[in-house]
Amino acid sequence: VVIAKGDEALYDEAIAPIANSTLAIRATHILNLPVSGGKTRQASVRAGLIALNISEKANTNTPDHVLIHDAARPFISSEIIDRCIDQLHDHRACLVAIPVSDTIKKANDDGHILQTIDRSSLWAAQTPQGFEYGFIAQAHDKAHKEGRNDFTDDAAVAEWAGAIVHIVEGDSANIKLTTKEDLTMAEKSLSRDSTPPLTDFRVGTGYDVHAFDDGNAVIIGGVSIPHNRKLKGHSDADVGLHAITDAILGAIADGDIGTHFPPSDPQWKGAASDLFLKDAVRRIDELSGKLSNIDLTLICEEPKIGPHRPAMRESIAKICNISEGRVSVKATTSEKLGFTGRKEGIAALASVLVRLPEMED
Repeated sequence: VVIAKGDEALYDEAIAPIANSTLAIRATHILNLPVSGGKTRQASVRAGLIALNISEKANTNTPDHVLIHDAARPFISSEIIDRCIDQLHDHRACLVAIPVSDTIKKANDDGHILQTIDRSSLWAAQTPQGFEYGFIAQAHDKAHKEGRNDFTDDAAVAEWAGAIVHIVEGDSANIKLTTKEDLTMAEKSLSRDSTPPLTDFRVGTGYDVHAFDDGNAVIIGGVSIPHNRKLKGHSDADVGLHAITDAILGAIADGDIGTHFPPSDPQWKGAASDLFLKDAVRRIDELSGKLSNIDLTLICEEPKIGPHRPAMRESIAKICNISEGRVSVKATTSEKLGFTGRKEGIAALASVLVRLPEMED
């Protein structure tokens, strides 16, 4: 932990709940003594990396990987940390980020708009940022020796040192607290009294169909299944995710998938359907609600769903940020009746339960 000089008492106060608990021995092992930072974020991170290496050498161990996280982002989730660690199995540098959803404008010093920036490939960086320990430690040392102290995050240091940095999907809740208003919001979110009980139970249903077309795979529940045909649609035609998205939108009375992502809009052509489902989940979050469970039924003669059911449950749970135990995926045939029975396409039916704070009529 990197702290400012003179903040030792505040640090001791912050870790007191751990140090004074039955986890004291474990905490002593996990938390090394804090180290004083520098004048910049870059200098502080380097100080932490050096201190970590020194403390680990005492145990004849060198870290394999390191996650560097801003304490100004206190709402980090264990799921994000897990995703970072998983990414480091295959890459030596990763960055938590979320797609930019706001329209971005470029302006001059007078505040006059010069250009609207294409946001389709823009990501807003968050933390943690994960690296092979030896690589990032050497990169920071090299930057220090060459007098480069202008990097605003560690991913930029890694890029400068020649690494390809891979994006790990973040979370809009992983916000950075920088203003008094941010702190007020954080205090409210942490207060039990500020969050009304989620006693308004909403049930939603969604139904979707897609016809088969020439292809070599179908995408259902975010999983690509090899097949002699594909599903036809404006997006990736994920019939399962479309049904779940509509079910959620129905539960919160917020239109349907076509309302928010009209097929007439070319920007959604070929789009991955997890974008639609994530947006529906975001709308639940904005209502301070919670997605309780999902029940998805797929109706088709082919392909066989059973072998892919675990992967679908895992995929849907990850997209919706809920546990797999809250996701059910079932499959049935229509006994060779109707368009599904004739193997012309696939239908999906989804039911969800959403819990919201009690609202006035």
